[in-house]
Amino acid sequence: MSDTKKFTYYPGCSSQGSGAHLDRSLRAIAPKLGIEMEELEDWNCCGASVGLIEGGQLATTALSGRNLAQAQAQGPRDIITGCAACYLNTYGAAEKIKADVKLRENVNEALGAGGLKYDEDRNVRHACEVIVNDVGLDRVKEAVTNPLIGLKVAGYVGCQTVRPFAQTEGGGAYDTFDSPEFLDNFIEACGAEAVAYDVKTACCGGSVAVMKPEKTLHLIKKILDAAKEAEADIIATPCPLCQTNVEMYQDAINKQYGTDFNIPVVFYSQIMAVAFGMDGKKDAALDQNIIKATKLEAAAK
Repeated sequence: MSDTKKFTYYPGCSSQGSGAHLDRSLRAIAPKLGIEMEELEDWNCCGASVGLIEGGQLATTALSGRNLAQAQAQGPRDIITGCAACYLNTYGAAEKIKADVKLRENVNEALGAGGLKYDEDRNVRHACEVIVNDVGLDRVKEAVTNPLIGLKVAGYVGCQTVRPFAQTEGGGAYDTFDSPEFLDNFIEACGAEAVAYDVKTACCGGSVAVMKPEKTLHLIKKILDAAKEAEADIIATPCPLCQTNVEMYQDAINKQYGTDFNIPVVFYSQIMAVAFGMDGKKDAALDQNIIKATKLEAAAK
């Protein structure tokens, strides 16, 4: 395509495990949307899964700084990532380095041990922002060959994807913090119904759910309660951690609260892949979901 937009793609750690279905489906739909993603070579963790509390700002910034330096070496393209945590850490690090000469010097001193240097500036962008601002809903609709008519979807954005950058100029100003519409727009562009969902930016507990799930089950239950009340067939989200938490702890919530939740939780990119007429397993990666999205699987070509 003559209007293909090229990016350096940072998959992030979740792409190797719990968020493999986001990675696979995002890679699948990108060409359909005129997005070319060249994977970042020899990338490393952004720090979200490491918890470098004792390391302080320099240690965490240098982790992302290394990825930024690797991206600089690959060419003058914006960086794109589908993971909320990777986006927050990498975008935040890029902005801090840009604004603080001394921090850049310290980061480069650390990077120098590995023969790297970051002396330019790279834009870091979330995949959803790119779809809103660079691709546009019209192109999403044009890619749909298998409209998901009759599928009711609760669009759960989560708190990290839109906070704190989505409403800022640097973050692309693609939606609001408290009542974002982009996910509902994606769902409806695919022919499905985006149900009314008041908890779309509620917190699922984040990493606390991984360490101490008993302290966050009530938060996840609220998200599931709202989806059940709206009679949603599935919940869709852009965030790997949200997807994992809301899907994985349904049995624990059922046991503690006497509920009977069994609601599939998928990524928006999986919905797009099916709506684009792509393979339900190879492209949409529906085989990776613990709770099977049977209606979405049935709709897959």
